[in-house]
Amino acid sequence: MLANATPMFLLASPEPALLAAFEPILAATGAKVEVVFSAGATLAALTAAHPPALALLDVRLPGMPMGQLLAAARVEAAGRSFPIVLISDTVTQEWIARLAEGVIDDLIPPAGESAFLRLRLEAALRNHRRARELDLLRDAAALNAQTDRLTGIYNREAMLSMLFRETDRVQRMRSSLCMILFDIDDFGHWNSCLGSSPCDELLCQVVDRTTRLLRSYDLLGRVGKDEFLMALPGCSGVSAVLLAERLRFEVFATPFAVAGESVRLSACFGIASSLGRSPVVVLRDAEQALLTAKAAGPESIECAGDFSQPADAPMAFLAPGSGDDLLAW
Repeated sequence: MLANATPMFLLASPEPALLAAFEPILAATGAKVEVVFSAGATLAALTAAHPPALALLDVRLPGMPMGQLLAAARVEAAGRSFPIVLISDTVTQEWIARLAEGVIDDLIPPAGESAFLRLRLEAALRNHRRARELDLLRDAAALNAQTDRLTGIYNREAMLSMLFRETDRVQRMRSSLCMILFDIDDFGHWNSCLGSSPCDELLCQVVDRTTRLLRSYDLLGRVGKDEFLMALPGCSGVSAVLLAERLRFEVFATPFAVAGESVRLSACFGIASSLGRSPVVVLRDAEQALLTAKAAGPESIECAGDFSQPADAPMAFLAPGSGDDLLAW
């Protein structure tokens, strides 16, 4: 529903007298009122592409028990949220339980002063809106706990948690999983030359370029200041090496524009295959492979295990004397 659109309230009851009493109360709020007379029509309205902003349901609706109707609406309208107010002249343990579970938002009598009923409906709308806002805040807090504040990708803790999940999948399905750990060469030098803010921008650009090469289900996390980890489900060791080659050329070979400068970065890569082992062990292998790569020189790729590396030598740095107007280290 558009923010400025007129809201639609659903009024469901088989009783003409009740409809005559409640419809003017709902219309007085400025909302459109849709009236239905059966449980089937109510379920269709609750699960429609544009559900109501408020549902006012008479527990005497024919067609199916109200508890069954609420359960069906909850399943079929998954992900949608709107307040549901029941109209009942008795307060049963079932309705008390549904209120406690949050399945319904209020229970009101079929008769009462118009002003009182309108206040109850407005309170239901207001409380439901506040509950939704609280849910959104909780979701945002949970997401922030999993992501790196600078780059927006997963942080180290979230990556380790998901690696355990992916390892369970590998063991269950006997599939492959590889990790690529890469570290930007001499990033401290760029911090000294450019300052922290431009270097933060460099890291974000590295992440942006890297993300473009990944599949939707690959995982990418920042596990150190200038160190990144990729987890690649269903990826063999040889394919991981080929991806590292692509990263070397497609992410780092093209200079980065930052702070009015054209900056040439490079990285070293350590690769390890899961083989169903603990993620802690595999990550340790990747870290050792990365250390070996850094010892071999800039832009090196090293693998833990017995799968072979590409035969070509690492691409040489672009130097200031190469004719390109860029900074190089």
